[in-house]
Amino acid sequence: MKKTILDYFLKYVKIDTMSKEDQNTVPSTLKQFDLAKVLVKDLEDLGLKDIKLSEHCFVTALLPSNCNSKLNIGFIAHMDTIPGFSGTNVKPNVIENYDGKTVKLKGIELNPIQFPFLTNLKGKTIITTDGTTVLGADDKAGDANIMTMLHYYVNHPEVPHVNIHVAFTPDEEIGGGIDYMDVEGFGCDFAYTVDGGNPIEINYENFNAASAIVSIKGVDIHPGSAKGQMINASLVAMEFNELLPINERPEFTDGYDGFNHLTSVEGVCGEAKLTYILRNHDLKLLEKQKNDFYNAKEFINKKYGKDLVEVTIKDSYLNMATIINEDPTCVIRAKEAIKKLGYNPVTTPIRGGTDGAKLTQMGLRTPNLGTGGYNYHGPYEMACLEEMELVTKILIEIAKEN
Repeated sequence: MKKTILDYFLKYVKIDTMSKEDQNTVPSTLKQFDLAKVLVKDLEDLGLKDIKLSEHCFVTALLPSNCNSKLNIGFIAHMDTIPGFSGTNVKPNVIENYDGKTVKLKGIELNPIQFPFLTNLKGKTIITTDGTTVLGADDKAGDANIMTMLHYYVNHPEVPHVNIHVAFTPDEEIGGGIDYMDVEGFGCDFAYTVDGGNPIEINYENFNAASAIVSIKGVDIHPGSAKGQMINASLVAMEFNELLPINERPEFTDGYDGFNHLTSVEGVCGEAKLTYILRNHDLKLLEKQKNDFYNAKEFINKKYGKDLVEVTIKDSYLNMATIINEDPTCVIRAKEAIKKLGYNPVTTPIRGGTDGAKLTQMGLRTPNLGTGGYNYHGPYEMACLEEMELVTKILIEIAKEN
């Protein structure tokens, strides 16, 4: 039975796969298995080989080469949606021949003034939410892209292709899920996550990342007799934050700029805690940011003549560009595929993390490709059918045996 990318996409987004933070299990939510089992069935219907569903909710499969190619290429997309906004009871809204004007949803609207890219989608088919949930294009558009690419090759055995390995993964939105992927067993020379937006964009640069916890011990004295004795830890916390460069806050950065992002503040008079994430594409500049924290600590401790402040910094992940640039075959192949379809590929740095970064550190070079989705992580999320179809063509071209 012939299926379209829209068939796959609408089926997948209706399955609730919200991940959940602060869990000690992978997957963080058992309902991610609901989509995993559907994907297994779709892979079985296509006749793929070595279909597996692991205890940690990884779905993997192989479409063997039909031309004795020795090249093994992987395509990866995640199944979960963000924990921060509802992915329950998703009602996708398909708008054919979109007129380029404002789309009114429940309580919100998509308008070209707020989202100028909408004017470029006039005449195309867009898929939106109903305004109450995420759509799940992040990353079920990627799931559908990959499945539709497989559908093409199964139904066009005359087109030569390499060994195509696919993986559908859990808990990308909360991080850590990919740690449980069997990279060696996946058996690929390189791979791609299909988890971006712009269909002709390739991402292979991401932040070097670290986290910082600033712990502050105050001197808690009754306020009625506090003169010359009290040291309010909460006020010291504010003082510490002001010692960090203001222009390195996220709201003042873009492109290759790094940042220090204050994610939480806890405090009373006797103790306080600041939690930060530190990001920079340049590892040397990230080290400078770390030193800013240590210098602020030393300044305050010297000022008060007490060891009030303790700073703990841990590295999280590294920029995959360092490794990929040693052998950029995966990026070159993706660029050539996009060019063959008549487009000029775009490469932009990811201002965030990606499973591909961790996989690259684990030995599998994995840049990121687009999906055709927009406005991820909220009720304004949407996708463009024609751009999703273009992504599928790019995946097909990448997997062709040239």
